[in-house]
Amino acid sequence: MSFALHPQLARDCHRLGRFELGLLLLMNDAQYPWFILVPQRPQLREIYQLDETGQALLLRESTALSRALMAAFRGDKLNIAALGNMVPQLHLHHIVRYEGDAAWPAPVWGRHPPRPYDEAGLGQRLAALRAFLPPGFHEDYAPPAT
Repeated sequence: MSFALHPQLARDCHRLGRFELGLLLLMNDAQYPWFILVPQRPQLREIYQLDETGQALLLRESTALSRALMAAFRGDKLNIAALGNMVPQLHLHHIVRYEGDAAWPAPVWGRHPPRPYDEAGLGQRLAALRAFLPPGFHEDYAPPAT
């Protein structure tokens, strides 16, 4: 069985590219620098379902992404979560938070309706991050599915 991105993630996110294991997405909500890392393995629901090599690789990629996000966006806090209640496919949210952002200090989920990116805002967000992504990242942009 081959990897397929969950349809909800495909609808809600811009696909930015991939690391060795993880597909990098940008949530289409301009209120927060909100990125999602999805291990490209079929039928994964939980981190423990990856073998030890996969778990270590996911941690390395998440750490590299975390460093890049905080360097690019200079947040006050970085929230990382793997909830999966609505989308069962394993995915890790990486959300840069600022004291005083639209949802602070509450979680971002369901707090406010999403505010989709306009072309200029999307370009600025991607340019800011691009400078800090590690050499192993392969850019492959695609807009959300309609």
